Amino acid sequence: QVHLVESGGGLVQPGGSLRLSCEASGSIFSAAAMGWYRQAPGNGREFVGAIISDGSTNYADSVKGRFTISRDNAKNTVYLQMNSLKPDDTALYYCAYYSASGTYWGQGTHVTVSS
Repeated sequence: QVHLVESGGGLVQPGGSLRLSCEASGSIFSAAAMGWYRQAPGNGREFVGAIISDGSTNYADSVKGRFTISRDNAKNTVYLQMNSLKPDDTALYYCAYYSASGTYWGQGTHVTVSS
């Protein structure tokens, strides 16, 4: 079993920044591939970005250049640094842990971008 806990969400003004964290525990491989997704009200869950074991990352076009994913393997934690936030970034943000047995999800953390 894998347990994921996201944190760091909140209310931020347009143009502001937030850093989300996702701490993994349980039967995990500290360098496993992990991702971030989001779901805005009324929409389906969409891919935001991911990081793989060698530290390589990829991002959705909508966040490229604004969001950065990093990881601290010693803390089993993945981060999502979000800069230049827009109202369209408002969503429930989830992290995901990819394993051979399937994808595990956290409960999510809310991000609201509003003035």
